[in-house]
Order: sequence, then C-alpha cells, then structure tokens
Amino acid sequence: MRRMTYMIASTIDGRITGPDNDNPDFFLHEGDHGDFLRAEFPELLPSHVRPMFGLDDVPNKHFDTVLQGRGSWEIGMREGITNAYRHLRSIVFSRSITETPDPTVEFVSTDPLEKVRELKREQGAGIWLCGGGKLAAALRPEIDELIVKLHPVVAGAGIPMFDGEFSPSQFELADAKPFNSGVVHLAYRRC
Repeated sequence: MRRMTYMIASTIDGRITGPDNDNPDFFLHEGDHGDFLRAEFPELLPSHVRPMFGLDDVPNKHFDTVLQGRGSWEIGMREGITNAYRHLRSIVFSRSITETPDPTVEFVSTDPLEKVRELKREQGAGIWLCGGGKLAAALRPEIDELIVKLHPVVAGAGIPMFDGEFSPSQFELADAKPFNSGVVHLAYRRC
C-alpha cells in the first residue's frame, strides 16, 4: 500500500505561510539544507525550477503524486503557474473550482479522505501532501509520515501546519537532521 507523507517547511512557531497565504519567502533558500533536499528529494522542486539545478532529467525518488489544497495551488497561479509539479501527478482539492485550467492538474471536490484512501490502494510511489493547513487537517488520519523542514524563523501569525479542530494524535520521531544553515529536518511516523 502506498504511503502519504506531509512534507512541509515550517517556522519555529508552526506557520507554513503568512496570513494572506502569499508565497512564503521568509524561509531560508540558501544553505546546506537545500543541497540535501535537491539530492534526496528532487521531486519537491517545482518543474520550472528544476532545470536551474540540473534536475530536469532526474527521476523522482520518493513520490509520484502531489496533493495540494486550493490555497496552496493558487500561490503558483498568481505567478501564472497552473501546475508547479508537472513531473508528478498533481491533484488539487477544491470545493469552489470544478473545472481545471490545466489538463495536467486533477481537481477533486469530493471527500479528501476517501480520495486519499483510493490513491493509497493504487500502485505507485509515495504520495506527497504539499499543503495547505486546512487540507492537512482534513487528511491527518491518513498521514503516515510527517517531515517538517523546521526553519529558524518565527512568523508570529500565518497559516498553521494543521488548520483544523483540536484532536491530538501521536507520532514518533524517526529521524532528525540538523543543518549548518539552522534548518532542522524532523521526520515523524504515525504511532
């Protein structure tokens, strides 16, 4: 069965973007953490950026599917990017957008949990939950792994990693990688 990983950049205070859901340009882009990501998770880089790093022909290592909420997808749309991850099967969850502006993006307006359970039954590589906070909260029961790219930044306000109801769930620490840049990658698995 396929696994779903919520892999997300976060501030120390748990914010994944600002209050206006803008492109989160406050995260560190330079440093040894970026070298690690490009080598270990090349599929996380948007398609239009991959050639700049010599990754345009590099195969995906962990994921073949990316999931986004409408708000996360709209960050790229504001820049004219209809599908930031053309090298992955792109699925966007939205109740308000029913017709895709890009045939390489699948819009889903039905229950996200049921769709993820269906995806997990299919053959393929891992499923990457890219964001956002509301979708992550809705899909929390199906998150098998949580990888937090913790940046040495405090935002004070913004969209939280999980924007939903209070309902504690236990994860166990599987790995921690600190980088000289001050970023720490924390990998957790569901208990």
